[in-house]
Amino acid sequence: MKLGGFFQSIHFKLITIFLLLIFIAVQVIGVYFTGELQSQLEKNHKEMIQERADLLEYNVQEELTRSRDEEEEPLEDDIDNLLQEFFSIEGMEAQVIGPNQQILGTSEWNDQNLVGQQSTRVRVDRALIGSPVEDIVRSQDGDRLRVVAQPIEQGGEIIGAIYIEASMESMYQEMNQINSIFINGTIIALGLTALLGVLLSQTITKPIVDMRRQARVMMDGDFSRRVRVYGQDEIGQLAESFNSLTLNLKEAHATTEGERKKLSSVLTHMTDGVIATDELGRIILMNRRAEQLLHVDSSHVMGASLPELLHLSETVAPSDLYDYADSILLDFSDEDEARLVEANFSVIRNEDGPVNGLITVLHDVTEKETLERERREFVANVSHELRTPLTTMRSYLEALEDGAMEDENLGPRFLQVTQNETERMIRLVNDLLQLSKMDSDDLTLTFETEDLGELLEQMAERFEMITKDRNLHFSKMIPNQPLYVDIDKDKVMQVFDNIVSNAVKYSPDGGTITIKVTPGPQTVNVETTDEGVGIPKESQPKVFDRFYRVDKARARNLGGTGLGLAIAKELIESHHGFITIDSEWQQGTTVAVTLPYSALEKEGVVE
Repeated sequence: MKLGGFFQSIHFKLITIFLLLIFIAVQVIGVYFTGELQSQLEKNHKEMIQERADLLEYNVQEELTRSRDEEEEPLEDDIDNLLQEFFSIEGMEAQVIGPNQQILGTSEWNDQNLVGQQSTRVRVDRALIGSPVEDIVRSQDGDRLRVVAQPIEQGGEIIGAIYIEASMESMYQEMNQINSIFINGTIIALGLTALLGVLLSQTITKPIVDMRRQARVMMDGDFSRRVRVYGQDEIGQLAESFNSLTLNLKEAHATTEGERKKLSSVLTHMTDGVIATDELGRIILMNRRAEQLLHVDSSHVMGASLPELLHLSETVAPSDLYDYADSILLDFSDEDEARLVEANFSVIRNEDGPVNGLITVLHDVTEKETLERERREFVANVSHELRTPLTTMRSYLEALEDGAMEDENLGPRFLQVTQNETERMIRLVNDLLQLSKMDSDDLTLTFETEDLGELLEQMAERFEMITKDRNLHFSKMIPNQPLYVDIDKDKVMQVFDNIVSNAVKYSPDGGTITIKVTPGPQTVNVETTDEGVGIPKESQPKVFDRFYRVDKARARNLGGTGLGLAIAKELIESHHGFITIDSEWQQGTTVAVTLPYSALEKEGVVE
């Protein structure tokens, strides 16, 4: 354990508490004891001085008032004997003063020369006038002295005084020794307390330290350890409760982790995007599908505002989304692709009512909206394609009804127009039926092994006969060896008939139509090139869409329905091939069809 950590630990705090308790207790006892002892010593010292002073006063009074014979010792010798008897103690000095302030005797041998001299002490003067004095003073050496000046009375008359100086240093030295003993005892007691505190605190701190280690391990997700129970006291009961808590947390963590994994798996594999926010509209959760729909990385948008992510921040605040009961259609389309996302919002509320967050479910409706738009366009195109010939037929039939039938020139021509429009509607309906079968997978193909080169030769000869009046030239670049493919002959020839027919329609008189067959390792490629007006680059990706025409007026006049290339693409793809178109405006168009060889061709069985 680090030193700073030790000073912050409960171990150190318990030891400190023990030491402070002992220290305070000893200090209180010591202060009270020494104070009382000092007071008692001072009182005893004062009483001792006073007793000696009273006893000396009595005996001196007797000596001063007693009549003397000439043979007796002089008064000074008797007083000196009394002083030596009562005040021959080291640190005490007593003097007997006569009524005329003359020193009659002293207990200090070194001051015997003062006997017979006048006393100059103020306290003696006060005692001689009947005012006893008791005071504590400092000597020249700094020692504390108790000074007592007491008058000697006889029958109400002051006949002398007693002056006493008693040193108190021995008493205070004794007090210092006692204080030193208390200090040493306190130090010893604190040391023993510290040692016992270390031993006793371990019985409390050791289980707590063990529980702290267990809590740190639990914080890392490990619930396998158990706290050791040292007894059945409160700490032991706490350890048992801690072990029960660990077991409950382990079960709860396992349950929560299982639920989290289930939820994570559900969110990960959902076909819809899910975004969760907090009460302020900041993103806290986003699944993988939402990242794909919005083309963002969840790690980069965590904490961002939901309206900003959905491009709604200019018109919608986060709190406004709580009131959206209906879905919102979001357009994330760009130049490369169309992308429409439908957003539904669900508010998360606590049991007591406040909003806790928002769940947003995103659904990709691009295909749905595209199909819906194509359906509307398809209905509109079919209606338009049918309305045009029907309107033309009605106009010519009304003209025939009004008398044009009787006209030898107009009648046959009007009938011919109505017949052409009828055939045009029949072609349109047939194309629509064929597309409907393809969409519903109801188209039946009968595959046979055919020589594609021979079929293309026959088709080219047929179109050469049909277009003699326009002086069109067909350039055939077809290999002499057989090119076997597995195809439905009628359907594939329908495709090539449509491609060559378009080339004939848009080629100028006297132009050249080239049919080039290029064998490959696995497939054969057929390119049909004309010298017509061509197709603009921006229109080329759309030529395989249904009802799409580059030049609508001219295509309709030439009898086109706008479905030929759409049908061709569907048929070629059903043969596991593909069709492409390449064109330069005013320079012609090339349509390429690629078909796989037949199995016999690949194995080399067919020669």
